[in-house]
This record gives sequence, C-alpha cells and structure tokens, in this order.
Amino acid sequence: MRRLYGESGACSTSDRNRTRGGEVDQEADAIPLAQIDHRRGERRFRPSPVFVHGRYGSRVRIATWNVNSVKQRLPRLLPWLAERSPDVVCLQETKLADAAFDALLGVELAARGYLVARHGEARWNGVAILSRAGLDDVEAGVDGAPGFPEAEARAIAATCGGIRVHCVYVPNGREPGSAHYFYKLEWLAALRSALAAGSTDAVVCGDMNIAPSDADLFDPAAFIGHTHVTVPERAALSQLQSLGLHDVVRERWPEQRIFTYWDYRAGMFHQDRGMRIDLVLASAPVAARVQATWVDRQARKGTGPSDHAPVIVDLDEAPDGDIGPVVPPPSAPATGKRRITPQARER
Repeated sequence: MRRLYGESGACSTSDRNRTRGGEVDQEADAIPLAQIDHRRGERRFRPSPVFVHGRYGSRVRIATWNVNSVKQRLPRLLPWLAERSPDVVCLQETKLADAAFDALLGVELAARGYLVARHGEARWNGVAILSRAGLDDVEAGVDGAPGFPEAEARAIAATCGGIRVHCVYVPNGREPGSAHYFYKLEWLAALRSALAAGSTDAVVCGDMNIAPSDADLFDPAAFIGHTHVTVPERAALSQLQSLGLHDVVRERWPEQRIFTYWDYRAGMFHQDRGMRIDLVLASAPVAARVQATWVDRQARKGTGPSDHAPVIVDLDEAPDGDIGPVVPPPSAPATGKRRITPQARER
C-alpha cells in the first residue's frame, strides 16, 4: 500500500518520495485535485462547508459506483453528481491513468467542491474517491496484495470526516479454478488483513464481484459453475464481514429484490435480470448512523449508462427520506429463465 499524502490534503515531493522498507516509492503521484475559488481565479485546497471540525456535519451521503470507464460515463457522471449531491463518492473501473483523470475531470470536480484521490491505469481497472468532507491519509493499493502478475489499481483509501473510506474493485475471477480466480481469493485475503489492522470507523465500498447470497441473483441456476457465487468466494466475503462489517443495504432491506448490476446484453436490465455485487460494508459505529440505503436505478437507465447502478447510503439524516431499496423500482421482474451470466470484460 502506498501512502500518498497526509492531513493537509496537499502532496509534497517529500511525501511522494517517502521510503517504505528502505525503498523509495517514486510512483505515489496521485494527489487531490485543487478546488477553484472562482471569485479570485485562484487554485487552492480548501475543505467543503460540510466538513466540520474533522467530522461530518449534520449529514453525509456516501455513494459507490462502478462507472465502467469514467471517460465514457462523463456525460452521465457530472449531472448525477448535481442531482444526487453525494458528499463522498467511490468510483471503480475508471480506466484512466492519473494524469488523464486529472485532465478530464480536474476542473469539473473542483468546481463542484470535490477533493479527489485517484489510483488508475491507462486501460483497465482504476479507482477514485471524491470527497467534500475532507480527504486525509490517502493510501493506494492493499498491503500484501498479489498482482496479476503486476500490481493492479484496485483499491484506494482515505479518511473523510473521521471515517476511513475504502474504495475497492475486487478482481473478477473469470472462471472457477483459473489463475485469475485464485488471484481473486488471495487479493480478498490481503484486503481482510489490511482492514483488520485499520480504523474502527470504516466503510468498504465498491464492486466486490461477489453476490453475497442466492437472494442477490435473478436466477441462481443461471450461475451454477460460474464465478461470483462459488463457496470460496462467498466465504472470502464472509471473512471480511466477520471483522464486524455490516452489509447495510441488505440489513435494511432483508427481503427485497435488489440488484446493482445488469449485463448489457439480451435486455437484462429491462427484464430486471441482475445481480447485487456492489456493496457498502460498514463498521458498527458507521452502520448505526445509517438512515437510508438505496440503489439508484435511474442512473442505469437511458443513453450510455454503465452496466452498474450507484449504491447510496445516507448517514445521520436522509434528505430524500427512506426511499429505497431501489429508485425507481423496476416495472416488473421477468418470469422466464434465461441462462446468461456476466461478461468477462477484464483482461
């Protein structure tokens, strides 16, 4: 794991080149994007008004969204930020190197009051945290995590208003028994070890690429013999939760049909044939503050959507009310069975 910068939010040369185990890390170049004071034309770092004395203000909205290419999703992402007004956003599959991310989104996000930490690659993977609630102690990667074969940009963490926010994009696994499948399990084990040593006030947000139970699938029979549902994968997820992490969406809506991912093919979204693989796992102190949890299905509709929908969690206050679990709800679930599983779109 690479520590990128500290409490000030700025990234100095000495911070970037800090040593770990006697080796100088020259690659830790992800920095939060400067906010712009339009009245003076100055670029400077400043906290959002919702960030009060190192803690959240009267409420906070946390969201996680696998955008499946932030460049392709830009026409959807920016209006969504304005509409839903999240305070902390975890993005996965940004698919942009850090410099390209800054060039594409730097000014736009700064104008909206977001500090940004990003950890990306030019073509695959990539994660980012956008925050209007402060952004401290940013770390990229997971200590001890394997690569495939090189380390991949799959995790970034930061403290936002006193909560340790982990944004993760878990490996797909591709096929049970494959090298990528065992890489996934090893990566999850490393994540658990890192979380066990971390803060008691924490959330793990992201595309877990695991459906926690058969209730999180449109048709369990369609996934027999495929990844996302195998016993070892679900056991690895349970091991994460055994640290005291709560699946806050399922706990709030234990019986409801809730999906976050629908394959692009064969009209899966319109038939509501999906999976719930995008999760928010919260430690007990954070889970106790949850007032609403919901899947923003509206963001999956229309032209040029991601194949995932955002998951939104309101802490301390629910400005839209307790409107979940899915907004808006699907018109009607499909009743016929068609055995289609998620595409393997990773390298």
